[in-house]
Amino acid sequence: MIHSYKPVLAVILLLAMVAPAAAQGWLTRAAREFPMTDFSRTVIDLDEIMSGGPPRDGIPPIDQPAFRPIGPRIELGETEPVIGVIVEGEARAYPLQILIWHEIVNDTLAGVPIAVTFCPLCNTGIVFDRRVGERVLDFGTTGRLRRSDLVMYDRQTESWWQQFLGQAVIGELTGTVLKVIPARLESYAKFRARAPQGLVMVPNGRHFRSYGSNPYAGYDSSTRPFLYRGEMPAGIAPLARVVRVGARAWSLDLLRRSGRLEDGDLRLSWSAGQNSALDRPAIALGADVGNVVVEERVGDGWRDTAYSVDFAFAFKAFYPNAAIRLE
Repeated sequence: MIHSYKPVLAVILLLAMVAPAAAQGWLTRAAREFPMTDFSRTVIDLDEIMSGGPPRDGIPPIDQPAFRPIGPRIELGETEPVIGVIVEGEARAYPLQILIWHEIVNDTLAGVPIAVTFCPLCNTGIVFDRRVGERVLDFGTTGRLRRSDLVMYDRQTESWWQQFLGQAVIGELTGTVLKVIPARLESYAKFRARAPQGLVMVPNGRHFRSYGSNPYAGYDSSTRPFLYRGEMPAGIAPLARVVRVGARAWSLDLLRRSGRLEDGDLRLSWSAGQNSALDRPAIALGADVGNVVVEERVGDGWRDTAYSVDFAFAFKAFYPNAAIRLE
């Protein structure tokens, strides 16, 4: 949430130490920033909320994304990561080199209002359907974290949402869960191969950011996550990656060694050739963490299902009683 990881490490450690003492004050400040939010309606312990540094929309969401067709004008490395989404045959790629600076894109694809989200601190990329009943919601960043995960808000009711779960946790819509749309975290080359007529999000000229650079350089090789006070997972490094489908998770290292796994109604596969967005200062030079595809059995065939590639500590934080398959 706070950009430029190493230069602000000392500040963040200080914030983590003083956070419990400041818990009462944050609610007063939040109520000023979010006058519509009913903080008395919640399904969480409000003391778990922590400031990530920026204020409301200090990390600005993208509301009018710009796109270009695949071709020479797309300035992406072959192995740079994108979130690839296909709805009713319409395909778009959302590069992490842009999402890492904005975290939320409000878009409409094939007539479906979607929110493309990425929390760098949890490595969690999820695409949500923005419709709740008759409402279409628009999402922004609260500037707060819970369990190191992005806390979003919707502009229509100012309810607060946990990105990892897609659930409203504070405010009018508390308890509501957004529908997740299947998407792939994949390399640009993989997206181009499966959707050659697809569009790729490009900077829209409304914000100036150092696109292509990683403001969290070295984060995914850290020993501890940012602003996280919870229990760590057993048998796996806190910032090791896991593949998650709902409350089920598999170690990415296990999948990498196996190449392909079948587990009940799911089939998971791994192939090389995708940069980590959270490794080197330049995303295009990040370590190869590979591409994951997760499919579910439908009759005699298979189709894409929703998944995310998260850090192990985040899975433990939100599913404390669930096991991560390591072998």
